[in-house]
Amino acid sequence: MTSCAQPKAEEPIVYSYVEEPHSYAKPNNAFIKHLKLDITVDFETEVISGKATYDIKNNNSTQIILDSKHLDIEAVSADGKETEFSLGAKDKQLGQPLTITIDKNTKQIEILYKTTKNTEALQWLKAQQTADKTNPFLFTQGQAILTRTWIPIQDSPQIRLTYEANVQVPKGLMAVMSAKNPKEKTENGLYHFKMQQPIPAYLIALAVGNFDYKAISDRTGVYAEKSMLNKVHDEFSDMEKMVTAAEQLYGDYAWEQFDVIVLPPSFPFGGMENPRLTFATPTVIAGDKSLTSLVAHELAHSWSGNLVTNATWNDFWLNEGFTVYFEMRIMEAVYGKERADMLALISRQDLDDELENLKDTPNATKLKLDLKGKNPDDGMNSIAYDKGYLLLRTLEETVGREKFDAFLKQYFKAHAFSTMTTDKFVTYLNTNLLEKNSVTFNTDEWINQPGIPKNQAIITSDKFKKVEQVLQEFITTDKINKDLTKDWTPQEWVHFIRNFPTTMTTDQMKDLDTAFNFTNTTNSYIQMVWYEQALNHDYHGNNVDAKMENFLTSVGRRWYVESLFKAFKRNDRMEDALKIYEKSRPNYHSVTAHTIDALLGYEPETEAALGN
Repeated sequence: MTSCAQPKAEEPIVYSYVEEPHSYAKPNNAFIKHLKLDITVDFETEVISGKATYDIKNNNSTQIILDSKHLDIEAVSADGKETEFSLGAKDKQLGQPLTITIDKNTKQIEILYKTTKNTEALQWLKAQQTADKTNPFLFTQGQAILTRTWIPIQDSPQIRLTYEANVQVPKGLMAVMSAKNPKEKTENGLYHFKMQQPIPAYLIALAVGNFDYKAISDRTGVYAEKSMLNKVHDEFSDMEKMVTAAEQLYGDYAWEQFDVIVLPPSFPFGGMENPRLTFATPTVIAGDKSLTSLVAHELAHSWSGNLVTNATWNDFWLNEGFTVYFEMRIMEAVYGKERADMLALISRQDLDDELENLKDTPNATKLKLDLKGKNPDDGMNSIAYDKGYLLLRTLEETVGREKFDAFLKQYFKAHAFSTMTTDKFVTYLNTNLLEKNSVTFNTDEWINQPGIPKNQAIITSDKFKKVEQVLQEFITTDKINKDLTKDWTPQEWVHFIRNFPTTMTTDQMKDLDTAFNFTNTTNSYIQMVWYEQALNHDYHGNNVDAKMENFLTSVGRRWYVESLFKAFKRNDRMEDALKIYEKSRPNYHSVTAHTIDALLGYEPETEAALGN
């Protein structure tokens, strides 16, 4: 948000918020600057209730509009006096506009409200759904437009606000937020939070459960349930090294603290970059730090996404393409170029898979999206992440790493705590990198055209070439030299399994399973790709069907779950898929459930199911 020169008295201020299709807010008229929450978390009724107080900037408007979805709005006041409010027509994706009457001098509004059984951001978990199985658990997931389902808010990424909160939870449980957090439980279950840097609403986050904290350094540490705490601490012990590497690349870390909380397995994403406190899936706890690129990714979001935020969800690639690029640079700095090359090549292969999936809808492969009338989740795929990364890597190779690093460091500094549109970025890129270095680059083709331009960075990995040689030898001879595989990383195993040819026989699948016990691996990434190949090749050995069903009913990470249900569908096993989904769906967060509902054509019996 930027403003013009100082206006004359009584003259309206002109703000440069852009129109966007996923919020009812009219921030050029009035917007929230600061939020104070006073709320109670009730596990018996599975309701959050309380009061939200908002300091607002009012541009001579007689109303302010917030986003609300599946909320019970009880009362509204403006500057301490009860005021009129109305909820508009319901939209399946957007919810309802909450229009509040104010006058041109109004500085503060207050809303009494409750969440409902349909609230999609919240997942209430019973004790048996947690690691320790002793206490219930609650977590929120706000991205992209779900914060409006647990707080009435202007739920647009371009509207940044500070916040504070008083949160009452049952005694014996801890509450943490995307803010300054406690390190120990309080006696009375009351917790106080403050986020002093302005953030978009989708980054307001809350988790409540019986977990503890263990520091890694003065500014990094982990939260986890007791049975997992030491394991999580060991897995993420390189966090301080990652923060140091990131700062050396692109400037100081702006959020003081970088902690990670490992949530129950129903968490729908690998990680969520909530500032100061990344939410993470337990599926990355592999015991060998092999999947900790996820931590590097969420850390990178502290610059790309949290510090400089996509103004609308049509510009989502500005969050994720930059973050994948930064992730790879952190991984290279901490673990070496070979590992980073393997991760980058997996990213490239994921992009090829996505391009194939979207071949009938080529416009969906553009970086700049048009998501009007659609759920912004529709744009959260490999195009934003991996095509965005490939663009930035190609730019790096075109101008040279030293110049590109200087450009990115200045980009983050110049736009800290602000939002960015694709058009604005292109202008900045042209002025501060391309024209400055007399470089011609087909930026428009990369951003506004389908597919991948010819001038793309070519990503290779010597280790993956050796993996392919081992696989080819096995396909040709049915023999495998286990000495060649004894030091393979999980990334090498993933590459090996993902590249099985369609001609692979069930006998060959059985031989590999016997040799390497893939069906019983404890590495979640290898599990996912192996189960997918079992479906592709009609392999049923080693009790793989039961293991796969257990995986799908115990893990809610959307990427994993969607990949396997797609494989069921692709291989004409819809009946089996629906039987498993009937069992697994109650364990999924609404984000995952909505995706699989659409994939399988599943219609829940009641609208209340999982917040539908």
